[in-house]
Amino acid sequence: MKEEGTVTNALQRKRVIAIVPAYNERDNIVSTIEDLRENAPEADYIIVNDGSRDDTSAICHERGYSIIDLPVNLGLAGAFQTGMRYAFENEYDYAVQFDADGQHSAAYIGEMVRLAGQEDANIVIGSRFATQKKPVSARMAGSALISFMILLTTHKRIQDPTSGMRLFDKTTIPLFANELDFGPEPDTISLLMRWGYKVVETQVEMRERVAGESYLNFTKSVMYMLRMSISILLVQWFRRKK
Repeated sequence: MKEEGTVTNALQRKRVIAIVPAYNERDNIVSTIEDLRENAPEADYIIVNDGSRDDTSAICHERGYSIIDLPVNLGLAGAFQTGMRYAFENEYDYAVQFDADGQHSAAYIGEMVRLAGQEDANIVIGSRFATQKKPVSARMAGSALISFMILLTTHKRIQDPTSGMRLFDKTTIPLFANELDFGPEPDTISLLMRWGYKVVETQVEMRERVAGESYLNFTKSVMYMLRMSISILLVQWFRRKK
């Protein structure tokens, strides 16, 4: 990461919000929000409680956290879009997709904002593999396949397409806020790259989930990788910019 003063100045100059989709995250949500408050105090945040069955919502309200409660579970795409609509309506300069499970570190947000300004980037991906090699595993093989599909269709390389830590600028926030078929997924990122939006990566370290439920289990992860690859190669190829 860059010097603290540089990234702090970047956050102070722009209105930034972290969007935190949360589904059954009672064991992680407090540490996640405290991380944001401590390491990115200049940024706002909004928790989108995605119909959690546990007491995630009660914990957030008890502590006075900023939260939107969805009446039913919409899934990651629906929860994220809700957060992006909030960011759009409140005219934020940048919105950061930030997991509620403790895997992401708020200390990187300032650097992502700084890099977006320096590189004139529309999207900044917090990448586990920008400067580090991918480990050998079935899941990483799926990630490599998605990277190849993006390279094939855009002629540009994204090392960590499945990273869930992404920063979006003021030109991309309205797309995710208002388009029903725009989700926080690699196929949409690939589509935006084909449309001329600039995507860059910055190295981050991610922690392991400590507790709670992931949106993806092993079977869903495999199907997700296949679906993303097919979408990038076929479906997204035929979409035209509105």
